[in-house]
Amino acid sequence: MRLFIVFLVFVSCVGAQNNDLETMSWNENRPLKFSDFRDRPNPNTDAAALTASGISFGFSINREGSRVTDFSTDVDCVFYPTKSWFKKEHTTQHILKHEQLHFDITELHARMFRQKISQLRPSSQIKSQLNQLYKAISKASSQMQQLYDEETRHSIDRPKQAAWQAYVAAELKKLNAFKTK
Repeated sequence: MRLFIVFLVFVSCVGAQNNDLETMSWNENRPLKFSDFRDRPNPNTDAAALTASGISFGFSINREGSRVTDFSTDVDCVFYPTKSWFKKEHTTQHILKHEQLHFDITELHARMFRQKISQLRPSSQIKSQLNQLYKAISKASSQMQQLYDEETRHSIDRPKQAAWQAYVAAELKKLNAFKTK
């Protein structure tokens, strides 16, 4: 029987329903542990685990009359423990590293998002620009997650898994100034 890992992205905005879920922010000094995955496993799938993570995003805009004078954003890379699960019979460090890389890919896209936000200037179009960026980053993150699972065959292809780990680590390092704090 071939086992595979499922990755689920929750993309949430301030005020959205997912904000009521328990979250854990990405932290380079605190990798995921199996005890972080607290949902019940789906018995109707061959999947070994499911990681639910996403980019939480909110913003505020300051105005003087109709003129936008400033804006601020809050971007966080989060893991959803109560929506993530694993099957106990598949608790290997290899599986956990695969799941961690899904979370790391989400963090990579949160960094990309913060970098792009840093290049924006206050304008009457800022709300639209932020929302468009958010949608584009969310789509790119989802596409990379899918490619990661396809190329690694859900962690089965160990050389591809190692290549992805090296690639994501290098990309995270490039964007270190924009990491989740």
